[in-house]
Amino acid sequence: MFTRGNKGSSSSDNLPVPQTQRRLGKAAPSIISTDLVVVGTLTSTGDVQIDGRVDGDIRSGSVTIGEKANFEGEIVAEEVTVRGRVQGTIRARKVSVAGTCHVEGTILHEALAVEVGAFFEGNCRHSADPLSEVVSNPAPQRPAFEPKRDLGIAASSQGSNVIQKPGMGSGKIGGNLLGAIKPAQ
Repeated sequence: MFTRGNKGSSSSDNLPVPQTQRRLGKAAPSIISTDLVVVGTLTSTGDVQIDGRVDGDIRSGSVTIGEKANFEGEIVAEEVTVRGRVQGTIRARKVSVAGTCHVEGTILHEALAVEVGAFFEGNCRHSADPLSEVVSNPAPQRPAFEPKRDLGIAASSQGSNVIQKPGMGSGKIGGNLLGAIKPAQ
């Protein structure tokens, strides 16, 4: 073994021979752990489990967003399970939204399961083929809240705020409405 001489066998006989191995069952998932931040696109043919933070897109066979995870971007997968926070678009054949999740955005799905306690704000739409369908940009956001326009507040000549209710004629309510409206200083 540790000799210099050749004892009838070549040194290549001692090296392991590479063999093709076939794994039975599923391979282990690719894991983004809690202390990892990824910015960019993740692509996998297998399973991806996110426990950290991802700012980007994921294309995968299966995606699981863990309870402590934070994801911002687009997920395209055969199956998606959300237990953490997602802001963006989910396109999958099967989407499961757990009671611990917080989802803001668009879900395009073939099958959808929502547990009690799940938070979802956005658009959700059934699709026969969610993986190939392109999600259109959401409708433009409503303009920012403007008290003068939305509440009918007009400044009086004395400098105090006055509320004019539509259809009430010239009825005015003084500048102190339970402390909610204060004069500008």
